[in-house]
Amino acid sequence: MANASDPPDRPTLRPDPRPDLLSLVPEALDHALAEHFRSRGQPAFRATQVRKWVYETGVASFQEMTNLPQEERDALEAAFRLEAPEPETVSRSADGTVKHLWRMEDGELIESVLIPTPERLTLCLSSQAGCAMGCTFCATGWGGFGRQLTTGEIVAQYRGSRAWAEAHDYGPIHNLVFMGMGEPLANRKAVHPALTILNAGLGVGARRITVSTVGVVPGIRELAARPEQFGLALSLHSPEEALRAELIPLEKRHPLPEIMDALHAFRDAGGRRITFEYTMIRDVNDAEALAPKLAARAREVHAFVNLIPFNPIPDQDWLPSRPERVEFFRRTLDAAGVSVAVREPRGRDIDAACGQLRANALVELEGPRRKRGRARGAKVAGAPAAGNGAEG
Repeated sequence: MANASDPPDRPTLRPDPRPDLLSLVPEALDHALAEHFRSRGQPAFRATQVRKWVYETGVASFQEMTNLPQEERDALEAAFRLEAPEPETVSRSADGTVKHLWRMEDGELIESVLIPTPERLTLCLSSQAGCAMGCTFCATGWGGFGRQLTTGEIVAQYRGSRAWAEAHDYGPIHNLVFMGMGEPLANRKAVHPALTILNAGLGVGARRITVSTVGVVPGIRELAARPEQFGLALSLHSPEEALRAELIPLEKRHPLPEIMDALHAFRDAGGRRITFEYTMIRDVNDAEALAPKLAARAREVHAFVNLIPFNPIPDQDWLPSRPERVEFFRRTLDAAGVSVAVREPRGRDIDAACGQLRANALVELEGPRRKRGRARGAKVAGAPAAGNGAEG
């Protein structure tokens, strides 16, 4: 017998056997299209036409590829698919921040956020539906873990957000940050090809792409081994191991000394930017004695530090640090020669911090059941990339 608190039934979807073109790295995409058109007796330039539609124009369906004959569009649709999630909601803040809540084919909800400033437009991408990492300060973790995203679902967030930005006079996307829902380096099977597609296929410079992590050491080392100079952001939140373990369960598996060793390897790979994300929570991790310790950690790997006011989440009564304490941290870091910025809260009127919009939607859909799931999820070792106050 169904419980009144259970969520509405979702239809069971059979996996689509067609390859998703957005999940193929450029070389594999070219090969698949060349083979497809060769088998149909079509000229080789057809593959180039489709590649341009996929990478340059961001069409949502094969039927929009208007320079192909109708029978070729139909044949492409029969042979392949093109990931294009529907926006469940699009929320625009008074400060210009825009959050998309995307509904996947199986009903999962994920978020991406466009963050405009006078200098650039940044897109914050999600790598998982929810998060299993259990950070105590994070709205994404509170909402529980749904599943890993596919490469195509990650890339589709960029294509969909780019199309929206162009249609609404936001201009081109300059920076990409994997700081949305989920821990990117816990989904390396999808994130690594997504990085290749975004860089080599869609033309986003590697130095304009940043991957955030709470300290998945094998993933940091794998990213360091890549030839591209992607940036790395560590969700630090405490320079002390014991306090960090209270905030981020993954600290128990990969303690700070191990993480710092991996960051040295990343830095030594050459010219790669490291950022420390530090969510400031009143009377939790903002003691004055922590500021010089944070400075020492940052100086060790030449990291830039973002100080981030805490964003409230359900079932947690913490508050953001007082402005004077944030300023004390900023001054201490600056005096130690550490590059530092205080990140201004963006999009609070639309729940733009990572996971907040999805969490609210899940509360409406699932009520008490989601709270029980969050309590279980908190026991899982790990933490989300930047579920509170990062770019997303």
